[in-house]
Amino acid sequence: NLLVPSETSCRRLFLVLSTHATLLPLSVSHQALNRGIAAVKEDAVEMLASYGLAYSLMKFFTGPMSDFKNVGLVFVNSKRDRTKAVLCMVVAGAVAAVFHTLIAYSDLGYYIINKLHHVDESVGSKTRRAFLYLAAFPFMDAMAWTHAGILLKHKYSFLVGCASISDVIAQVVFVAILLHSHLECREPLLIPILSLYMGALVRCTTLCLGYYRNIHDVIPDRSGPEMGGEATIRKMLSFWWPLALILATQRISRPIVNLFVSRDLGGSSSATEAVAILTATYPVGHMPYGWLTEIRAVYPAFDKNNPSNKLVNTNSTVTATHIKKFTFVCMALSLTLCFVMFWTPNVSEKILVDIIGVDFAFAELCVVPLRIFSFFPVPVTVRAHLTGWLMTLKKTFVLAPSSVLRIIVLITSLIVLPYLGVHGATLGVGSLLAGFVGESTMVAIAACYVYRKQKKKRNENEAATEGEDSAMTDMPHTEEMTDIVEMREENE
Repeated sequence: NLLVPSETSCRRLFLVLSTHATLLPLSVSHQALNRGIAAVKEDAVEMLASYGLAYSLMKFFTGPMSDFKNVGLVFVNSKRDRTKAVLCMVVAGAVAAVFHTLIAYSDLGYYIINKLHHVDESVGSKTRRAFLYLAAFPFMDAMAWTHAGILLKHKYSFLVGCASISDVIAQVVFVAILLHSHLECREPLLIPILSLYMGALVRCTTLCLGYYRNIHDVIPDRSGPEMGGEATIRKMLSFWWPLALILATQRISRPIVNLFVSRDLGGSSSATEAVAILTATYPVGHMPYGWLTEIRAVYPAFDKNNPSNKLVNTNSTVTATHIKKFTFVCMALSLTLCFVMFWTPNVSEKILVDIIGVDFAFAELCVVPLRIFSFFPVPVTVRAHLTGWLMTLKKTFVLAPSSVLRIIVLITSLIVLPYLGVHGATLGVGSLLAGFVGESTMVAIAACYVYRKQKKKRNENEAATEGEDSAMTDMPHTEEMTDIVEMREENE
């Protein structure tokens, strides 16, 4: 039984991962949203490009907030802690809404979207309009993820999984409904955006109601010493900001890729087509490996050193070895899915044609970028596994350099690869892969640094303990000392 953990361990690991494995159907929902655009036959490529630019920029703002679920998982042990976490997200959501409005109406947005991306006036105006429509989404997403972390701490991962699946179902249903409305003619961009909002509303409502029904009356008003003490906003933010920085760089990678790809092709119709290809291929390519990013939740959920952890009990049989084996199996499964989907002839084209609704000629242009996605599971798994371990130790600050290296490698690849004859969507996806590899390498270096420090400290503690034991061994026992004293008195 080399790879598979025990039945109890495996069940518990899947209990935690089920919360985040819904990223697989979430990728399907992104495809449904893209279909809502592609179904508009007139200017479908232009609409895909506009929505793709707006959506990728919006994800830059929602990325850091979605990682606040880890704060809920690690720090929120009382009503007061939860209030502090929600307050942080309200402020962050308000700031994101202000930025959305500025980019939509100010010259800053015109410069970022029209000038930097070299898109024409039509695509630029549609992108800024879509970005304005998405202004409230970061706040809803942040509130949902914060409560997801709290529910996961209290073993309600099934509820969180159901909420995410309900999100997906709502998006797909509303795309189908809105495609038969007058919006298809008047404002096609509202079809995927309204569907996105309805899904987020369903997810956020489900999680908040789940919290109030199952947890709010159970947890104390304040955290006592037995729960690790009360969490402060400063502690929450110091734990969160490295993770937020990493996720922000991950989310800003796509806007950077869109920027360089469109500029590399001179802002022509080929540039618009390349951005549309990236928009169509990313959810399909992300589908087999996206759920691997949340393997990092497994380590904190089973941290035996955290007294507030609700998933750990005296009967727990999950060990670090189980988690490592489980992670390896997940990576192998993801790699298998990638190669079956993207290297089997005509499979990827059929997915794009049947699910998203693009024509076959456009689908053929997506084959090479999708095959590059086949190699993403390896660096993603390494990064997720080591990040989870570092989160357990509350040493997230060592992860900050990895985000810097990712951006450096990404931009370097986007500059160098065109000289090697790589252009368009292939350039974008290849550079994303290079960025992932660079980031995972830096995370591995940081984990080795922390491991060596821990090992050194452990050796020092063992040496100190051995020294104390040796000193105690060298000292005669009390009874022996008494006998010695009595013998001396008799001799005298």
